[in-house]
Amino acid sequence: MKFFVDTADTKEIRELAATGLLDGVTTNPSLVAKAGRDFFEVLEEICDIVEGPVSAEVTATDHETMLKEGKALAKLAGNIAVKVPLTVDGLKTCKALSSEGTMVNVTLCFSAGQAILAAKAGATFISPFVGRLDDVGADGLQLISEIVEIYNQYPNFTTEVLVASVRGPLHVIESAKMGAHVATLPPAVLRGLFNHPLTDKGLAAFLKDWEGTGQSILDRLKS
Repeated sequence: MKFFVDTADTKEIRELAATGLLDGVTTNPSLVAKAGRDFFEVLEEICDIVEGPVSAEVTATDHETMLKEGKALAKLAGNIAVKVPLTVDGLKTCKALSSEGTMVNVTLCFSAGQAILAAKAGATFISPFVGRLDDVGADGLQLISEIVEIYNQYPNFTTEVLVASVRGPLHVIESAKMGAHVATLPPAVLRGLFNHPLTDKGLAAFLKDWEGTGQSILDRLKS
């Protein structure tokens, strides 16, 4: 499974990219607004930090304007994935951009039927929103299972399932078990995958035992 981070905070992105675990970045107008910086400046900096796809979302709702915005965003860098909403106009824009070789992330997916339409429109990624479905009493992970199962029936579908609106490690683990291609995670959730109390306990015991020997690996290297 590939890991994208869902943020426009370039400091966070740099720190996570340094781990070697980051495969891409997703942004949206709300995340860029929180950064308090110029929209294009932020996107260009992110594209310089990571080699993988960087999702940049259009703000228009009609096809003609979305297409113009998408083309402008795609010119920023070769790793831009233009993000469009799962609407009729959004899918028209997806088809037009993907036909030109531009990566497209179709966002705000809440049904398997919508995911089929996105794949037929040539989407590079489909973004089902797991957490938001859970919030309204639906089963977000069930949607991931359905989309993965459907896509696997059709080899000509090349769209990758990008699990979005992730609220915790369980969403990541269960989606990975189902075969989802990508999960986009808030920085806190990505860091949370490192954590386990037995890891901390074991490390503390090892270090205590080592301290009792009075030895130092670095001192040995100096000698």
